[in-house]
Amino acid sequence: MDDNGKKIPPEAVDLYTRFIHGEISRRAFGAGLKRFAVAGLTATAMAQALMPNYALGQVIREDDNRIKATWETIPSPDGNGSIKGYLVRPFSADTRSATPAKLPGVIVIHENRGLNPHTMDVARRFALENFMAFAPDALSSVGGYPGDDYKGGQAFAKLDSAKLTQDFLAAARWLKARPDCSGKVAATGFCYGGGVSNKLAALMGPDLAAAAPFYGTPTAPADVPKIKAAILINHGALDKNLAGGYPAQEAELKKNHITYEGHLWPDSVHGFFNDATPERYNKVTAPQAWARTIEWFNQYART
Repeated sequence: MDDNGKKIPPEAVDLYTRFIHGEISRRAFGAGLKRFAVAGLTATAMAQALMPNYALGQVIREDDNRIKATWETIPSPDGNGSIKGYLVRPFSADTRSATPAKLPGVIVIHENRGLNPHTMDVARRFALENFMAFAPDALSSVGGYPGDDYKGGQAFAKLDSAKLTQDFLAAARWLKARPDCSGKVAATGFCYGGGVSNKLAALMGPDLAAAAPFYGTPTAPADVPKIKAAILINHGALDKNLAGGYPAQEAELKKNHITYEGHLWPDSVHGFFNDATPERYNKVTAPQAWARTIEWFNQYART
């Protein structure tokens, strides 16, 4: 709804999803919204309501004294040379302790717009669940997330996808090898990041303990036999393309005897977990998907 409580049509929400994925231009997005304008619900009001509000979606403050966060730059010789990311640990596991706790790691992979505040907030949420989380920024080689999702998406579209995959692979291996990591690593991500999580499951084999992709492109069928991780799949039931492809995805996992669980969350669209975009966020199913993800990672990635 907009600030006046008017219900935004689902077609307008779908239009935003296409825009933010780079399928249509900013101008086409604005023009498309005009088709849904009615009394008390202008195209401008809809655009403002649909765009992310990162302050509204923040759950854990950056200066929360329960966490310790640093920026780290990881070598990626097979990718773009290096990748920068946001590392977050619970303060209780601070390495200044004489016997620092070794924690399972979670690599948190953003959507196709770079490491925005929402993904950083998700990393902090994992830290408060007693994981060490690392959220790399795919835009590191072009200066990092620019502070604007649209500009981030434009920059992202120009990058070499094969090199980016190698950047995330290097980041996951770095996280696993850290002396303060238990050696167990899981991956999660959203949209593009969900797809990368599925790729990492195949690329890392037994080196990845678990993955929980959110509305991500499935692992290529030829690569599914390489998966050793336990896979938790999260799709919105109203996300026609990905939810529609789930039966085939499930069949491949079953055929190859992969440990998995799949959820088509009801009344949920693409991006239903993102609480910075209230028109897509589902306040019922998003917390359920988060709770199941924590349970999954505790079961399969925590020694």
